[in-house]
Amino acid sequence: MSTDVNEKTPIPAAPDQPVTIPWWTRGDTNAFFGLGFNILVNVLTLTGLLIYVVGFNEGDVFGTVLPALGVALILGNLYYTWLARRLGRKENRTDVTALPYGPSVPHMFIVVFVVMLPVYLSTDDAVAAWQAGLAWAFMIGVIVMIGAFVGPYIRKITPRAAMLGTLAGISITFISMRPAAQMWEAAWIGLPVLAIILIGFFTNVRLPGNVPVGLAALLVGTAIGWAGGFMDAPAVGDAVENIALGIPDQRFDMLFDGLADLAPLLGTAIPLGIYNFTEAMSNVESASAAGDNYNLRSVLLADGAGACIGAGFGSPFPPAVYIGHPGWKDAGGRASYSLASGLAIGLLCFLGLFGILEALLPVPAIVPILLYIGLLIGAQAFQAVPRIHAIAVVAAILPNLAQWASGLIDNALAAAGTSAGEVGMGALNEAGVVYEGLKVFGEGAVLVGLVLGTMVTFIIDKKFLYAAIASAVGAALSFIGLIHAPEIEWAAAPEVALGYLFFGIVCLAYSFLPGAKDEVVHDESDVMAE
Repeated sequence: MSTDVNEKTPIPAAPDQPVTIPWWTRGDTNAFFGLGFNILVNVLTLTGLLIYVVGFNEGDVFGTVLPALGVALILGNLYYTWLARRLGRKENRTDVTALPYGPSVPHMFIVVFVVMLPVYLSTDDAVAAWQAGLAWAFMIGVIVMIGAFVGPYIRKITPRAAMLGTLAGISITFISMRPAAQMWEAAWIGLPVLAIILIGFFTNVRLPGNVPVGLAALLVGTAIGWAGGFMDAPAVGDAVENIALGIPDQRFDMLFDGLADLAPLLGTAIPLGIYNFTEAMSNVESASAAGDNYNLRSVLLADGAGACIGAGFGSPFPPAVYIGHPGWKDAGGRASYSLASGLAIGLLCFLGLFGILEALLPVPAIVPILLYIGLLIGAQAFQAVPRIHAIAVVAAILPNLAQWASGLIDNALAAAGTSAGEVGMGALNEAGVVYEGLKVFGEGAVLVGLVLGTMVTFIIDKKFLYAAIASAVGAALSFIGLIHAPEIEWAAAPEVALGYLFFGIVCLAYSFLPGAKDEVVHDESDVMAE
């Protein structure tokens, strides 16, 4: 079978001629630079969080945490490359794209600000904070592995519009908006880079000599940044002096010390573990919509194992399957681009070179690749479902918008030395900021998006009984605090739970009305991506 980087439909091989899956393609080069820079930005971010927020010693960060993360990235990407090659052999295709894998972005901020920082502030002990982070990451991994056995069943009963809509909400808010803002802080660097990426990945116009799009974009952006005085030359010299070789080493003693005081961590570990396996479930569905149907259980077991292995070596940052498989597939990535990215980032972790990269590469030259992924995933959610389900996609997006907006409000108020509670709901409402509603709506946004998108999809399809059941699930999750509440507890959000129950009663009543039994037929031609 043969494909082109920009082909949408693979050409199948003859049934009696098993294909030879290449280890590398030109498209892998494109996807490697894109995914590699994506992971690079995230590792640079988590490095800064540990040093400047939690007070970690730089030697611990570069000598232990990053090498531990490197081990998890290499092993995980090796496994996902094997899964891609296995799927290609099974289906006799050469266009199978490996799932992208790296440190989970939401977890980076949560483990720092919600888990480790409070411990550090109360004890003034970065090691105690580190131990808590390791225990938390380990529990995340255990919960995800448990989810491997229930996730496939959830995937079977959850409409695609709900899963892809939730993923689109994450990509539009948490993946796209921050890079877009960082680009516009230095638009003279970011916009030409974005132009190269959009033209290179969305059209069939190629650069002279078939230069990889991602590499060309990075080189152009870096050149503009240095030529325009955006970068600081002395910082490079300082970074060179701080190079330190990091050898992975087990940290089971620290992990066990953290697990000894596990109870306070469960309030965030349980919902975030559920978040991990529901997001992975949506990512697998996204890959399926793009043509690569992976076994969800195999994916989740590896996800959970990666978090546990990383914690055992000293990393409090759980890795996960990334949003973006369709983007790398569209860029031409096949089975090996993700492994190459993991190996490259792992090597940089072992060699302690992240300080130099941070000094050399302008952030506005790197982040446009994240915006590209956000655009693609947002578009896929509408293209891979019947047009009539577009309403459900939007419904699934909204909770993530609410969580993103309330987070920005919290951060802005914190920067001003205050909080929403101190300002008061009345003052915020008078200023047009519906903070309380945003906060409640956005708590547990991933699960909320799945539930809300499912309810709307079933209503559109006139499956009112199923919609009532989905709303009952929403009521139960609200009552125990997995959604719409800041923490898990009994009767966490009773008013919201009551609202879901009333929603279900309405749906149940409609199921008895004339016309409720009429079948809704979807025109398959409406599914634009298929």
